[in-house]
Amino acid sequence: MAVADIARWPRAQVHHIRWAAPSTGRILGVALIAALLLAWELSVRLQWIVSDSWPSVSAVLLAGVGGIMSGELLTVLGSTLARAGAGYVCGVLSGAILGLLFATSSLVRRLFSPLMELLRPIPVPALVPPLVLLLGVQDAMKVTVVALTVVFPVLTNMTQGVLAVDATVLAVARTFHVGKLATIWKIILPATLPYLLAGMRVSLSLALIVTVVAEMIAGNQGIGHYLVLMQYAVRPQEMYASILLLAFSGYLLNRIFVKIEKRLIHWYSLTDTSQEVT
Repeated sequence: MAVADIARWPRAQVHHIRWAAPSTGRILGVALIAALLLAWELSVRLQWIVSDSWPSVSAVLLAGVGGIMSGELLTVLGSTLARAGAGYVCGVLSGAILGLLFATSSLVRRLFSPLMELLRPIPVPALVPPLVLLLGVQDAMKVTVVALTVVFPVLTNMTQGVLAVDATVLAVARTFHVGKLATIWKIILPATLPYLLAGMRVSLSLALIVTVVAEMIAGNQGIGHYLVLMQYAVRPQEMYASILLLAFSGYLLNRIFVKIEKRLIHWYSLTDTSQEVT
């Protein structure tokens, strides 16, 4: 009863949601970025910084447009995103399953918690050399590094989400003899979705960062490898252009994820809003 009502209520209300216009803070944030880019351009034009390693923004943008038009930048970015996506999916699935097992099975928690706590503090770049010895420098190594990075935030959030499920709802499910799989599918997973998505959002940027780091350390493709090549070739315009493209891609991925998140858990936002008002 309670589960069905909760599932139906926000669906009926979602059509009345109106997202707010861009806030003053967001406008000021964009203005700050524009001011920093202008200062960068002026630092070269007015010779505040005189260095062959510090090109103007206009030169960087021209190099970026040229790289995009030639397909060079899009090719290296595409290969990086493919590796990041593969590792991200593997890490999210592993973290969600492990988080569910951690929260529902004391045996699994006691068995794997020491291992997880041992691996968690290890910096990701430190894992690249041993993984290179085990897996080589091919995509399997990079996907594994990304998956190991993603799994911990997702696992932690998923565990917290399962433990936060209302015990009364679980007791009602047991009273009506709802099976374990049905309880997980119809009660636990919907209730933990906000927690899971929060972990996935944090992990999304981490996946992209770690992929680039792995490509820089032991890669022969991708935008990380491209950055190192441009550094060695003393082509700062192309190097900075690839960094800006990477930053824009990360921002765009985050905005897309936020839009999807709002669609999936609109009921969670409504619940939070109603609680704040009352």
